[in-house]
Amino acid sequence: MRCPEILIWKPEIVLHEGAEAIVTAGSWLGKRAVLKYRRRRRYRHPDLDRRLTRQRMAVEARVLSKLSAAGYPSPSLMLMEPNKSTMLLSRIEGKTLYDVLKTENSSRNILHSLGVLIRRLHELEISHGDLTTHNVMVSEGDLYLIDFGLSRLSPELEHFGLDLQVLRECLGSSHTKIHDAIEIVCEGYIDSESQNSDSARAIDVIERFHKIIGRVRYHG
Repeated sequence: MRCPEILIWKPEIVLHEGAEAIVTAGSWLGKRAVLKYRRRRRYRHPDLDRRLTRQRMAVEARVLSKLSAAGYPSPSLMLMEPNKSTMLLSRIEGKTLYDVLKTENSSRNILHSLGVLIRRLHELEISHGDLTTHNVMVSEGDLYLIDFGLSRLSPELEHFGLDLQVLRECLGSSHTKIHDAIEIVCEGYIDSESQNSDSARAIDVIERFHKIIGRVRYHG
């Protein structure tokens, strides 16, 4: 999709077209980039839709800025046009974790590394909100998280536990051949240690995750 305010944007291919947004790969000023356009939700009043879209974009921009400042492996925000509901992001080259897990045999090491990456995210007091294997990129052996459109700047255990629950459901439905996949992720989450890590907090997150599983099973 073209946006007049984003100069010298050359679209190439639509990467994703969903209910929330259209994501197009291309180049901007000679740099590989991704243009994200948030769709209008026609069931909402236009004024409410514009306000909610701007609020959601503002949160996503703050999350991306915080991640970039921390050196976290994720896209960086290059340009934002709130009036056009568009964001221009750096492009992460590689394959989605979904495709890698379907075609390669190194799933245990990758899932353990994913647990480490998720804990780093949570230690920045950010929850992803849509943590599926489609939103993890594998590039030259390194993992990157993408699509922070539903992310939150929040230290709440519930949101961190829900991240793991969303991932558990994804692994259980899309990667059934990998036994104990979510357990491997949790091992990586617990095993991860850094200078500023909080082991007790990590254990609390895993415990909250297991409580969420219990609630889902009870109500399911």
